[in-house]
Amino acid sequence: MPPASCPFLVVRRQRPVTSFDALLLLMVLVWGANYTVVKAVFADVSYLAFNAARMLLAGALFLAIFAWQGWPVLTRRDWIQLAGLAAIGHMVYQLLFMGGLSRTTVGNSSLIVGCSPIVVSLVSAWAGHERVAKTQWAGVALSALGIYLVVGDGASFGGPRLVGDALTLGAVAAWAAYTVGSRSMLARLSPLTVTGLTMTLGAVMYLPFAMPDMVRTPWTQLGWHVWIALAYGSFLSLNLAYLIWYTSVQRIGNVRTAAWSNLIPLVALASAVAFLDEPLSPGKMLGAAAILGGVVLTRAMTPARSDPPAEE
Repeated sequence: MPPASCPFLVVRRQRPVTSFDALLLLMVLVWGANYTVVKAVFADVSYLAFNAARMLLAGALFLAIFAWQGWPVLTRRDWIQLAGLAAIGHMVYQLLFMGGLSRTTVGNSSLIVGCSPIVVSLVSAWAGHERVAKTQWAGVALSALGIYLVVGDGASFGGPRLVGDALTLGAVAAWAAYTVGSRSMLARLSPLTVTGLTMTLGAVMYLPFAMPDMVRTPWTQLGWHVWIALAYGSFLSLNLAYLIWYTSVQRIGNVRTAAWSNLIPLVALASAVAFLDEPLSPGKMLGAAAILGGVVLTRAMTPARSDPPAEE
C-alpha cells in the first residue's frame, strides 16, 4: 500500500453506470422511505423500544450469517476498534437520529441528514483519507442547495422542534465520524465483518437506554403495520443498506459514497407525497434537479484511487 502522502488525485472522465450504482440506488430508496416508515409507528410504540427491537433483529441476522459462513478471525486491536465504531456509529448515532426524528418533522430531519456528505467530505479531508477536488466541492454545494429547495420550503427550524433539529445535527456528526473511521478497518476486514459486528455490538450498547420502554411495550397488542415497519427497519434499513454503504466506502471512498446520500431527501419527499398527500411544488422540483446535478458532478470528477492512510 502506498504511503498516505503520495499524490493520488487523478481527474477522470465520467464513469459508466454499473450494477454497483444500482445497489447504491437501492440503498437510497431504502433509507429515504425509512423516514416515513419509522415516523408512522411512533404513535403506537416508543422510538427507543422500536429502535432497540430492530437493532437486535439486525444483529441476530448478522450473527446467523457468521455462524453459517464462519466466524472472522480478529485481533484484540480489531475488537477495540470495532467497539469504538459500534459506539459512535450505532449507539450514539441511533440515539440521536431516532430521538431527533421523534421530535421534529420528516422534512427537517431529511434536510439536516442530507447535509452529511458535506460533513463527511470535511472530515475525510481533515483526516487525510481523501483529497476533495474543486469540482467535487461544487457538486456538494449544488446538492446542498437542492436539498434546501426540496425540503426547506415549509421546514421550520427552532421553536418546539429545536431539540429535534439539534439531535439530528449531532447524528450527522456521528455518522461522519463513523464513515471516516471505518476506512482503516475496511482495509483489512470485509464489509460484512465490519457491518455485522459493529451492528451487533451497537445493539447491545443501545439496549440499556431502551430496556424500560421495551418492558412497558405491549408487543402482542401491536398492529400488523408496526411489525412490517420493524421488519423493514431491521432487515432492509440496517442489514442490507448498511452492508451496501460499507461496501461502497471500501470500493469508491468516503466522498463518492456520501454523495449518494444527497438523493435520500428526494425519496423522503416522494414518500411524503405518496403517503402523506404533501404537495409537490415547483421549488421542490427545481431542488430535485439540483440534487441530481450535484451527484452527477461529484461522481464525474473523482479521485482515481483513494487508499486509506498506512497503518501506524
